[in-house]
Amino acid sequence: MANEDVKDVAVVGGGPAGMMAGLLFARAGLKVAVLEKHRDFLRDFRGDTVHPSTLEVFHELGLLRQLLERPHNKVEQLGGRIGGQYERIADFRRLPVAAPYIALMPQWDFLDFVAGAARRYAGFELRQSCAGESLLEEGGRVAGVRTSEGDAVRARLVIACDGRDSRFRGGLPQRVIGAPMDVFWFRLPKRARPENDSMGVFDRGRIFVLIDRGDYWQCAFVFAKGGAERLRAEGLEAFKERVREVGPETAGVDDAIRGWDDVKLLTVTVDRLEQWWRPGLLVIGDAAHATRAVDAGGAKARAGRDRRAAAGRPGRAREASACRAPPRCVCDAARHPGAARGARVPAGAREVARRAGAFARLAAGRLSDSRSHATPTVRCLRACHHWRRKEEARTHACPQRVPCADGP
Repeated sequence: MANEDVKDVAVVGGGPAGMMAGLLFARAGLKVAVLEKHRDFLRDFRGDTVHPSTLEVFHELGLLRQLLERPHNKVEQLGGRIGGQYERIADFRRLPVAAPYIALMPQWDFLDFVAGAARRYAGFELRQSCAGESLLEEGGRVAGVRTSEGDAVRARLVIACDGRDSRFRGGLPQRVIGAPMDVFWFRLPKRARPENDSMGVFDRGRIFVLIDRGDYWQCAFVFAKGGAERLRAEGLEAFKERVREVGPETAGVDDAIRGWDDVKLLTVTVDRLEQWWRPGLLVIGDAAHATRAVDAGGAKARAGRDRRAAAGRPGRAREASACRAPPRCVCDAARHPGAARGARVPAGAREVARRAGAFARLAAGRLSDSRSHATPTVRCLRACHHWRRKEEARTHACPQRVPCADGP
C-alpha cells in the first residue's frame, strides 16, 4: 500500500466533461486518470456543437487557435421557419468573446484535441477500452474505481461523468422531470455553401431541426414521446413523405434513407440529481442532469460549466474526511511553460489555478449542501462566483499570488 500509486483524481468517462476535467486538473499539477470504455472517440450523432462559452475557456487556456485548426463550421446566426415565415432567432456576432459563434466540430475531433493537450502534462493518463465498473469504498468514503480490466484505480477524488446511464449515481436522490418528445436522427444530402444554414422548422404538429454540416444536413425529427413504434408501423414510405413535407431542404430523403437502419432513435430524458456528491465522489454532466437529446449542443455547454465548476470550490464547506490535499502551490502549474517563478500569472491561468486550488475540499467531500431548487451546476457556479470575489479581495495586495492547494 505504501508504494501504491494513488491518483489525485480518477475521472470515469471520456466525454467532453471528463476530458476537460482531466485537462484542467492535470494542468494544475495533479495526477489524473481518465477511464474511457471505448477504444476511440469515433461515435456518430453526438453533441458536435462547441458553444461560444466553451470556446472562451479554450481562449483563456491559450488553446483556441490550435483548436480551431481542426475542421469545423462557423454558425454566427440561427434562424427558423415558423408557420412558413423565416425568422432570425439568434445572432452570436455581438457576444463579447474571442470567438462569437458556434463551432460545428465532430466530437471525435474535439475530444482528440483535448486528449492531446492534456497529454502534455506528466500527471495525465488516458486509459481507453477501460470502463469503470464499481466504486472502491473505505472508511465511509469513495476511495477509487474498480475497472473492467480487473484492476483498481485508487484516487482521492472520483469524478463520474459517464452519461445519463451512469452506474455511479445510485443511492443519490434523483428527480425525474420527464419530457414530452423523442427524436429520430438521420442525415440528408445538401450542397455545400459558404454560409452555414442551420435552422429549425416549426409548424402545426411539426418540429424539425436541420444542422448544416457542410455537404449534409444532420436532421432531428421530433415526435410525441412513445410514438416511435407507431411511426415505424405506418411504414418507411409514409415517414419519408412526412420528411419531404418539411420543405425543399429535405428533397434528398429517398436517396439518403433506404431503411430504418438509417434512422436512429434517441429517447429524450430530462432528470437531475438533487444531490450530486458524496464523500470522495462527484457526479457531473449528463450523469448528474440528463437533458434533451435534441439539445446535445446545450448539453455539451452544460458539461463545460460542470467541469470548470468541478475544478473550483463548489460552495459552503462541509467537513467529511480528514483527507488533506497535496502540499503544493498550483501557481507554478498554472504558469505558461518557462515562466520565471516570480512572473505574473495570466488571468485565464490564474482562474484555472484558483479553481484547482480547491481540490482539497473536493477530495475531502466537503461540498455544497444547498437545498435550493437551482440545478447543481447553477449552485456550483454561484458558489464559485462568491468564492472568487472573496479570494480576489484577499489577494488584492499581491495579484501574482495564487492560493495554495492546501490553503484555507
